[in-house]
Amino acid sequence: MDICEVLGKVTAQVPDSLSGVERQRLVGQLVVDLPGEEGDLLRETVNGLLAQMEEKDASDVDLGGAGCRGLVWYRVQGKKKADDSADPLSEDETDALLHSLLMESQRNFLFEHRNLDFSYTMQWQGQDYRFRADLYFDLDHLALNMRLIASEIRPFKGLGLHPNAVRAIMLAYNKQGLTLVTGITGSGKSSTLDSIIDANNQTVDAHIVIIGSPIETIHPPKRSIVRHREVGRDVLSFKDGAIQALRQDPDIIVIGEMRDPETIITTLEITDSGHKVFSTLHTASAVESIDRIIGECPAVEQNRVRERLADVLTCSLSQKLVPSLDGKRAMVMEVLLMNGSVRAAIKNENTNEIYQMMHEGQDRGMNTMEQDLKRLVEDRKVSAEEALNHSNNKWRMEELL
Repeated sequence: MDICEVLGKVTAQVPDSLSGVERQRLVGQLVVDLPGEEGDLLRETVNGLLAQMEEKDASDVDLGGAGCRGLVWYRVQGKKKADDSADPLSEDETDALLHSLLMESQRNFLFEHRNLDFSYTMQWQGQDYRFRADLYFDLDHLALNMRLIASEIRPFKGLGLHPNAVRAIMLAYNKQGLTLVTGITGSGKSSTLDSIIDANNQTVDAHIVIIGSPIETIHPPKRSIVRHREVGRDVLSFKDGAIQALRQDPDIIVIGEMRDPETIITTLEITDSGHKVFSTLHTASAVESIDRIIGECPAVEQNRVRERLADVLTCSLSQKLVPSLDGKRAMVMEVLLMNGSVRAAIKNENTNEIYQMMHEGQDRGMNTMEQDLKRLVEDRKVSAEEALNHSNNKWRMEELL
């Protein structure tokens, strides 16, 4: 039996009268009830689509739901492109394919929350591939985004950080404090965080606890013990994972994302207890990161959060990926390092002053996004137009150019 016959066998049993979660429950059960070889064929079909990412140099793949028109879409060098070389699939057919990837517990979580973050590993032609996946509903049908996790970790030296920033980040020099890696979706935050984790893993005899949703890169123990705890599988939430980590004798705690007030407050508390903590935020600049952390918390907590953040923050790296002149993408990074002036600006609610402190702090290891964009323009890696388009402060970018 080929893949078309298997898909037809499933979809023929789905009545038009069913919709939403009830429709997906039936599709999921029909996929579970398939004989082993037929279920494997569904999964292998999806694996084949994922395997094409490497040859297409794609970072992401999307399929399913009304939004894809039955086609598979790949993000190549930052741009979404549909693969129209294959026949389109119906929405019921992609539903069946996507259900083949799930365990029963994941399927139940999806039905309850209408969204599921998970990691996915496959072996294709003798090589292991790992993905970060997000499965969700799109007009009653399932839609999927998967991001390919790089098999190799980018060398820490490739980040090009000033020695002062290196000392702030590395456990060998600084035993405590909070380091933030921020940027919009698809800006390479995870890759930078992995580089930082790997550098510490190679240089100190320590215990690193990573809490992720989902866990992306698996870090083999080198000089450090490395624990990986996936939210929803190994631990119930970021907050629970962070609190439990305190009882596990950690030196470094990595909290995948500070996404809600509870996680933010818990992260600041465990950092204040004398641990070295790394986390990420979906923000475009260092100043925005500080304002977001404070603003996300309840009004009655904001003064306490502001004081604690000023005391525990050691470094903030904000980055973007910018289209480069060679048709690829170049990373640009803003660096904020804490000193007395920055702490005072946070505590006194004068975060608008921090941008100028970064601008004037290049000799101490700081720089603004605009200064780094100017460097790329001068090195003829990025056009002036792209630098202006991706700057946070257009007026300052024009002035620098």
